[in-house]
Amino acid sequence: MAFDRLTEKLTESFKRITKQDRISEKHLDTLLSDVRLALLDADVNTQVVNQFLDKIHASALNQKILTSLKPNEALMKLVYDELVELLGPETPSFDYPKGQKKVILFVGLQGTGKTTSAAKLAQLLRSKKDRKVLLVAADLARPAAIDQLEILAEQAQVSVFVEKDEKNSLNVVKHAMKFAENGNFDTIIVDTAGRLAIDEALMLELKQIHDYLNPDEVLLTVDAMTGQDVIHTADGFNRNLNLTGLVVTKFDADAKGGAVLSVKALTGVPVKLVGTGEKLDDTDIFYPDRMANRLIGMGDLLSLVEQAQDKMDIEAGQRSMERIMEGLFTFDDMLDQFNQLSKMGSLQNMLKMIPGASQLANQVNDTESNAMIKKNKAIILSMTPEEREDASLLRASRKNRIAKGSGTTLNDVNRLINQYEKAKEQMRLLKRLAKNNPNIR
Repeated sequence: MAFDRLTEKLTESFKRITKQDRISEKHLDTLLSDVRLALLDADVNTQVVNQFLDKIHASALNQKILTSLKPNEALMKLVYDELVELLGPETPSFDYPKGQKKVILFVGLQGTGKTTSAAKLAQLLRSKKDRKVLLVAADLARPAAIDQLEILAEQAQVSVFVEKDEKNSLNVVKHAMKFAENGNFDTIIVDTAGRLAIDEALMLELKQIHDYLNPDEVLLTVDAMTGQDVIHTADGFNRNLNLTGLVVTKFDADAKGGAVLSVKALTGVPVKLVGTGEKLDDTDIFYPDRMANRLIGMGDLLSLVEQAQDKMDIEAGQRSMERIMEGLFTFDDMLDQFNQLSKMGSLQNMLKMIPGASQLANQVNDTESNAMIKKNKAIILSMTPEEREDASLLRASRKNRIAKGSGTTLNDVNRLINQYEKAKEQMRLLKRLAKNNPNIR
C-alpha cells in the first residue's frame, strides 16, 4: 500500500520522542531531521518537505510546545494537523442533494485506469449515495474503451450511453445529455479519451466537451506508481480544465506515494478517490484526516468500521454474538466467522487500520492467510452436521475421513480442532464474565 514505508519511518521517529521525559529544541531538530529523510525517501517534493518542516518548527516554538505538560503528544498533534493541511484539508464529499443533477467529467492519460475509475465511482454513487447514474462512453480514441465501459457498467448495475458509429466525442456527449434528460438520470459520468502525453489535440477535444457540459466535477486519474510525474500531469490538466480533484489508481501497490502528498500543495488539486484493487468496490473516498492518522501510526478505525458495515453480514454477526453470550459455539459458528473474515478482504490492510497494529501487518502474508481460511472451511464442510454440532464425535476414523474429504492432512484437522477447543473455552469465559458483569453485552 502507498505510504507504508513512510508510516513505518514516522512511527519509529515518534517512538524515540515518546521515550523522553522532556523535549528540548535539540530533540525537535532530531525529529524533524528524521521526518525530512522519511518524506524525501517517500518521494515527497523537496519544496513541499521544506515548507512542511518549517511550519512545524515555527509552530512548535510559537505555541511553546516544548515546555507543555505532554510535549511529545502535542508535537504529534502538530505534525498530524500539518499533514491534514498538506493533504486537504477539506474532506471530499459526494453527498449530492437528492434530485439535483450532477455532471462528472473524467480525464487522464492512457493507461492510468480512467475508464475503470469512472465505473467504480458510478457503483459507489449508485450503491452508497442512492444516485441514478449514467455512464457516457466518450472515449473514441481507444478501440476497446466503449466495450470495456459497457462491461463495467453492467457489473456496476448502472446505465451506459454509447454511439459506436459516431466519430466525434462532442456529439456523443450532446446526445448523451439529451438521453439523460429523458431518462431522469441525476448523475452523468463522462469517460473521455486519453493520450500518451498531454498534447494540443487532446486538450482541444477536452476543452470543447468541458465548455459544453460545464461539469460539477472534473476528476483526473493518475497512477500512484508514476511518482513525480503525477504533479506535472495534474498541473498540465489543471491549467486547461480547472480540475476539482484527483483519482489515484494503484494505491494498493507498493508505491512510495510521496507525489500524492505533494500534489495538493503544488497544484491546489486535492485527492478525492483512491483505487485499492481491481474489483469495482475496491475504491475509497480519500479522507485527509484519516490518512494523516495512518501516517503517524494511529490507524484508521473509522474506515475499518465502515468497511465492516459494508461487507459483513450484520444480522449473522448479531446472531453469532447472541450464541456466544449463551455459551454456544459449534463448528458451524466457526464457519460463519471464517466466511465473515473472507468478506472483509485483506487482513494486512485491516491491521494497518488498527492503532498500534501497523507493524504487525508486515508479519502477515495475505496469500497464506487466505489459503489457511480456505483450508479450514474445507475441513468443516467435510464434517457431517452431527460432527459440526458435537466435536466429541471426532475420533480417529472420522478425522481421517474428513482429511481425505477436504484434501488436507490429519495434522491440519487436528490443528483446527485444537483451535476450535481453545476458542470454545474463551467463549465460556466470556459467558461467565457477562454473567458477573451485566454491562458486557
